[in-house]
Amino acid sequence: MTRRIERLNHLIRHEITELLQREAKDPRLGVLVSVTRVSVSSDLRHARVFISVMGTDQEKTEAMAALQVATGFLRRGLSHRLTLRHTPELSFCYDDTMEKAGHVLQLIHDVSAESGGQESGES
Repeated sequence: MTRRIERLNHLIRHEITELLQREAKDPRLGVLVSVTRVSVSSDLRHARVFISVMGTDQEKTEAMAALQVATGFLRRGLSHRLTLRHTPELSFCYDDTMEKAGHVLQLIHDVSAESGGQESGES
């Protein structure tokens, strides 16, 4: 990945986050929605935006649906904020990395609690 694409990934991530926090009016985006990363294609025509949503499964589904509806709004906002020849087409993907990390931490905590209980029982 070139330095230009890396900078563009970071810039689009920042701008979409700003647009979602300040200008998005959809109540379905009221839950904690965060842009975890952006991956722009090598021809700069397409961008995959990875989204993490904190909430129930229904809230996650509604937030992703709201983002699909708001794609045109977000793309237009990017075109006003960025100086690019072509504003990339946006596609949103759910990113469950944070949930997986939380699950792994919980497993580690459970194992350490069990091993701590066994050590105190053996003494």
